[in-house]
Amino acid sequence: MGSSDFDIEDELLQEAATTVIEGSERLNRTWTELIVTGLFGGIDVGLGILAMILVKQATDSDILAGMAFGVGLLALKLAHSELFTEEFLLPINAVIAGQGTWLQILRLWSVSLVTNLLGGLVFVWIMVLGLPDYHRTIIESAASYLDHSSIIVMIALAMLAGATITLSTRMQQGTQNDVVAALTCMISGLLVIGLGMLHGALNAMVIFAAMLAGADISVLDFLGWFALVIPFNMLGGLCIITLPRVIRTHRVLKAVRTGELSLEKLEHQAMG
Repeated sequence: MGSSDFDIEDELLQEAATTVIEGSERLNRTWTELIVTGLFGGIDVGLGILAMILVKQATDSDILAGMAFGVGLLALKLAHSELFTEEFLLPINAVIAGQGTWLQILRLWSVSLVTNLLGGLVFVWIMVLGLPDYHRTIIESAASYLDHSSIIVMIALAMLAGATITLSTRMQQGTQNDVVAALTCMISGLLVIGLGMLHGALNAMVIFAAMLAGADISVLDFLGWFALVIPFNMLGGLCIITLPRVIRTHRVLKAVRTGELSLEKLEHQAMG
C-alpha cells in the first residue's frame, strides 16, 4: 500500500488532495470569475463545433468530424474554462471534505450551464452569419440529435455523454503530458460526436445554429429535448464516473472534514 497513514495507494491520496484543492477553488470563485469562465466554456466548445461542421461537410464522416470536435475540448483544458458536466468530481470531493457547501455546487452547475449556452449562442450566431454554405450540414447535424423515436435510446445516449465528458476530464488531469491530453480530447470527441451521444450543452449549440440557419425547430422542441437530456447527462457523470471515485477516497475526505487531517498535511502526504 502507499506510504501515508491511511493505508491507501499514493495515487489515490494524490487524487484526493488535488480534487479537494481544485474543487474548493472552483466553488469559491467570485460571480464575475464564474460567469466569465462559463461564457468562455461555451465559446471554446464553439470552436470544436466549427471544426466539426467543416470536417463533416468535407468528408461526410461522423468519426472524422468527432475527432475534429476534440479541438473544442482541448481548448477548454488549455484555457481553463468551465463546461457543464466536464468535472463533477472536483466540487463534490471538496464539499465532502468540508471545503464547500451544496449551495455552492448548485451555483457552480447552474451558472456554468446558463453561461455555456449564452457563450455558445453568441459564437454560433456569428458562425451562421459567416458560413452560409454550411447551413445544410448544420441543420442535418441538429436533426440527428432531435430525431429519436425511442426515449430509452435518448436516455442511454445522454448518460453515456455525461460519463464520457466527465471521464475525459479526469484522464486529462491525470497526466502532465500535453500530447496525451490532446489525444484524450480527440478520442472523446470521436466517441461523443461519432456515436451521436446526446450532451445538453454541446448539442444545444448545434441546435441553436440550426434554428438561426432556418431549421424548422421551435423553442418548445428544443426545451423538451433539453429537459430530457440534461438530467441524464448529470446522472451519467455522477453515478458512472464520480460515485465510484468518491467511495474509494471517502476515508481521506472524511478525515479532512472532521479535522483529523488538514489540507496542508494531505497535500504533503500526497507529494510523498
